[in-house]
Amino acid sequence: MPDLLLELFSEEIPARMQAKAADDLRRLVTDKLVAEGLVYEGAKAFVTPRRLALTVHGIPVRQPDLKEERKGPKVGAPDAAVQGFLKATGLKSLDEAQLQKDPKKGDFYVALLEKPGRPAIDVIAEILPVIIRTFPWPKQMRWGERSAKPGALTWVRPLHSIIATFGPETEEPDVVKFDIAGIEAGQTTRGHRFMAPGEFTVRRFDDYVSKLEEAKVILDPQRRKDIILADAKQLAFAQGYELVEDQVLLDEVSGLVEWPVVLMGSFDEDFLSIPGEVIRATIRNNQKCFVVRDPKTGKLANKFILTANIEATDGGKAIIDGNERVIRARLSDAKFFYETDLKTKLEDRLPKFAQIVFHEKIGTQAERIARIEQLAADIAPLVGADVEKTKRAAHLAKADLLTEVVGEFPEVQGLMGKYYAQAAGEDPSVAAAIEDHYKPQGPNDRVPNDPVSIAVALADKIDILASFWLIDEKPTGSKDPFALRRAALGVIRLLLDNSLKFSLAKVASSQFGAQSDKITDLLAFFADRLKVQLRDQGARHDLVDAVFALEGQDDLLMIVRRVEALGKFLDTDDGKNLLAGTKRAANILRIEEKKDGKSFEGAPNASLYQLDEEKALASAIGQVKADAGAAVAKEDYAAAMTAMAKLRPAVDSFFDKVKVNDDDPSVRENRLKLLNEIRAATRAVADFSKIQD
Repeated sequence: MPDLLLELFSEEIPARMQAKAADDLRRLVTDKLVAEGLVYEGAKAFVTPRRLALTVHGIPVRQPDLKEERKGPKVGAPDAAVQGFLKATGLKSLDEAQLQKDPKKGDFYVALLEKPGRPAIDVIAEILPVIIRTFPWPKQMRWGERSAKPGALTWVRPLHSIIATFGPETEEPDVVKFDIAGIEAGQTTRGHRFMAPGEFTVRRFDDYVSKLEEAKVILDPQRRKDIILADAKQLAFAQGYELVEDQVLLDEVSGLVEWPVVLMGSFDEDFLSIPGEVIRATIRNNQKCFVVRDPKTGKLANKFILTANIEATDGGKAIIDGNERVIRARLSDAKFFYETDLKTKLEDRLPKFAQIVFHEKIGTQAERIARIEQLAADIAPLVGADVEKTKRAAHLAKADLLTEVVGEFPEVQGLMGKYYAQAAGEDPSVAAAIEDHYKPQGPNDRVPNDPVSIAVALADKIDILASFWLIDEKPTGSKDPFALRRAALGVIRLLLDNSLKFSLAKVASSQFGAQSDKITDLLAFFADRLKVQLRDQGARHDLVDAVFALEGQDDLLMIVRRVEALGKFLDTDDGKNLLAGTKRAANILRIEEKKDGKSFEGAPNASLYQLDEEKALASAIGQVKADAGAAVAKEDYAAAMTAMAKLRPAVDSFFDKVKVNDDDPSVRENRLKLLNEIRAATRAVADFSKIQD
């Protein structure tokens, strides 16, 4: 079956747009092919700094013939309905329609329409121009003489040529003929901008890839990444160093070159007096270069690795020299910023925060720091932290936001605060907390374990959540401009990874005052975030609901432990059968409560028990309440589940032998109260009504 080769060759495709553009091209073309009945076998898109390419293989030669049955009006319908039917179907008269009998609704006309499939190449020639003209670039431009005309083509950068061929591997492919803004689809492209700028003709995908490589272009982004990483590692190793790997930078650099050539440069050793993270940020952000370190000490070396886009005749000397000049200037600036920052203590910077608004409805940054400091002091005893050290860390935690280095490189906020605190002789726990109070910032980020760091990190995150809850600016849909979901997940990880018992409602109440409804709403938000966290770990979200439904459940560690124990219990036969029995009791109660217009709460009357199964169930419920309640009080949820299991045989026997809706109203009501006791007993560990079967 034929294959399609498509290349859109332009002046430039910015690196940040490349991955999405390749995915968009594949999706748009293949979706349209399928919609036209051309089901393909496989497709893959590629992108370089100058070209967007797609290969789709296994496309049928032509569309399948379509047969459609279109229902018309009833026999004897008004002439207007008949004429509308004929016009819509293209029939000349009702003689060309078929009659379909329906004993209930009456006979009606049916048109059997056949639409022959078209050659696939003709369909593709209609699809591609529409996709190219409507391609979803985040930013587009017009160019040339045609740009002023209505309907002028827009593209990310000027589009120079289009390859579009279609045909089987064993034959010469055909050109998919179409024209966009004077650019005719053909078989011609160009190679590397400098090393092989001439035009050449290609036929199909394999031929295209091999000729591109001869013209110094590596089409596959992943292969370019592999080359850069392998060569950078080897070059560093050959000089006795170790590459500091950086996946984000690797992705970006691979989008800047079509023919990667890895080179090594150096900078003055004097710059190594700057913190390594600042050196790395300077070299990475300004020159898109990697840094290396001494494998023995783990410290950065005065070397860097760059990726050129050309095999230079001088072996890359001029390229290295140019990068060294820029890096030297950038590191000089960074060294000046760092040394200037050291001249002013963190504490002396704090007064400026009184003039900096954090949020117009929340107040200044100084007011926020004061709240964090107070909240951190309240949290400190709960997590085993020294109160004075915690207050000191919270007091200084945001100060480095006003330093020169952080102003230049925001990604090192907190870290620079730690360095400046260490230089000023602050306690090690205080210095560490200044860096760590932002953590964890993502699922793979490190979780602090020093008590002072934990206290300040919790205070920072709880304050920002409470502040935005108070002004009713919560995350909506995909919008979360203040990263509140991340803050909540950070609180969850801090508590769970450090096995900390912690009442969220009690701690948050100091921020909310009397607005208990907002505390409840925030706890519901934490429940949702916890469900996401546990679901990612393979836990069932309905079990989280079942535990959160119990009153006063705001200790995340205890909730998780209860969920874990409940999940293990429900995997057993006792757990499954008890759940079924509990739900049966709940269903009966719901029906009878609706019928009687009242609930059946309150203790049953033991004197009304008539059968041994009633007495046995009542006895089991009493024992389970006592045992499970005692186990829960000790936070031994496994023991609580073991106690719950003892209820199962009594529940099974009750439903097997006892008629709940007895003819005697008093006996019936008593038995319904006994069923309610089952529900009450299981609520010692969870609300079983929230658990899915």
